[in-house]
Amino acid sequence: MAVPKRKVSKARRDKRRASNSKLDAPNMVKCPNCGEYNLDHRVCKSCGHYDGAEVINMTEDKDKDKKKEKE
Repeated sequence: MAVPKRKVSKARRDKRRASNSKLDAPNMVKCPNCGEYNLDHRVCKSCGHYDGAEVINMTEDKDKDKKKEKE
């Protein structure tokens, strides 16, 4: 069975582990239509626009939600 010849110091151990904890924040961009921040390359949740075009009609979605709440 392989056994280490010498104790690994805390500094050496922590240096090895430090590279795993580097995290990048997701790229947040402003929606050109409403100015709300959202993730890049995704439809805006507040207005439903993507790449300058309306992909989701938010007024219809809100009307559907209100009808479901009444039932």
